Amino acid sequence: MAGGTWDILDLPKIPGLYMNFRAAALAAIQPGARGVVMVPVKAHWGPIETFTTITRESQAADLFTTNDTEGATAYKTLRFALMGGAKEVIAYRLDNGNAAAASLILSDTATSPAPAMQIEGYYKGERGNDFKITVAANPVDGTKKDIKLYEGTTLKKVFTFPSGTIAAAVAAINNDGQRLIKASLLSEGNGILANVTSQPLKGGDSGIEEITNQNYLDAFEAMEAQTFNVVTLDGVTDAGLQASFKAWVQRLRSEGTHIIGVIGGSATADKAADAVDQAVARSSASNYEGIVNVGCGGYLGGVEYSSAEVAAWVAGLIAGQKLKESTTYAPAPFSDVNRRWTKAEMKTAVENGVFLLIHDGLIVKVLKGINSLVTLRQDQNNAFKKIRGIRVMDAIAEDLQRTAEANYIGKVNNTEEGRLALIGACMQYMATLAKGEVIENTGYFVQLDPNYYGEGATMTPEADQVFLNYGARLTDVMENIFGNFYVL
Repeated sequence: MAGGTWDILDLPKIPGLYMNFRAAALAAIQPGARGVVMVPVKAHWGPIETFTTITRESQAADLFTTNDTEGATAYKTLRFALMGGAKEVIAYRLDNGNAAAASLILSDTATSPAPAMQIEGYYKGERGNDFKITVAANPVDGTKKDIKLYEGTTLKKVFTFPSGTIAAAVAAINNDGQRLIKASLLSEGNGILANVTSQPLKGGDSGIEEITNQNYLDAFEAMEAQTFNVVTLDGVTDAGLQASFKAWVQRLRSEGTHIIGVIGGSATADKAADAVDQAVARSSASNYEGIVNVGCGGYLGGVEYSSAEVAAWVAGLIAGQKLKESTTYAPAPFSDVNRRWTKAEMKTAVENGVFLLIHDGLIVKVLKGINSLVTLRQDQNNAFKKIRGIRVMDAIAEDLQRTAEANYIGKVNNTEEGRLALIGACMQYMATLAKGEVIENTGYFVQLDPNYYGEGATMTPEADQVFLNYGARLTDVMENIFGNFYVL
């Protein structure tokens, strides 16, 4: 699936749809699904280096646990993204290479007991160290035994099996469908599993300590094969990693993968005497329409969260909104911000690409839905500074690319009739956008590029090339209302 931007001096050779967005040039074919957030996380439980789709907070709690101690980030990050409004969140659990499952070896009842079966945590992580195993006779049927699994003092599961075969005990655990423990047969021994009481599993390691920037870079590489709309880090504030994150987002966008990245700072930076300067510096380091920089954190349930942690909520907010909606003045779930900016500082935030949460005296809300772009590049206008504007451009590009690949590239002859069919489909989509109030309902167009077609053409396309011009005016929401009051 090729796509991205193109240059007349270096035209792409891979078949695909290549698009240059100018300030007045947009295109699309059919609206696609939005609302997916991607995030790397650290956790004490759950699948490692695997993409896991989360759609509910309870699902995040069950799979990764609510334990965010010792550097774990999964639950709060996934929770915030879902609270923001993301349709789904794709989690990728990081590992420093030392993650291990907690385990316990059970023996048979022989005079010289032999190791019979091994029980280990279903996933690698410290959670498994809280598991305890009790093996005892079934109180109802004396021909059977029970393996009881406790987490702390809470009974989580009872596995019942015929007492005369250890293989049956292994099967009872592995065939249950639960994702807490798994078992392996070491030896059938004398066939009878020895009774034990509250024997703990040991050796579980979450692989959280000393997670490096390279672990994140490896995760970014793996993410490139996934489909998502917004990506954020799990509270990471390292400047070097954020720079790599920005470069990665920028590269993917240039290659036709239209994602938005969200970053923030530490709680210390949020509240420092020079907090405004630090927030502005992060935006200046990005200065890019594909990066949103959150300037302050907030409080929820009496707990303070940094702007880097709140970035997950912002990512969910961006992903979950309709194309015609704006993040400006969007209400936030936080009880307060961790630093209240003055009016002058708010002005600084708006002028320097800082996405700010404010407390208006009643609620916490977004000040203005902007990205970190401050210095406009050639062929850009102020629409490129708006999150809404970039989302619309991204959606259009994705829709056009998807439909072109499915219905036109390699399927429709590059004749006048074929080109007219393509233009007609584009115009039909433009009409859909106009009806949805995403673009203005007049003035939009799709036409052959006059540099390549018609009497005034100065260049000749190859037989398999089509050059189009698109135009539309993006709609926006009211953000500044000016009025004069007259005393009569």
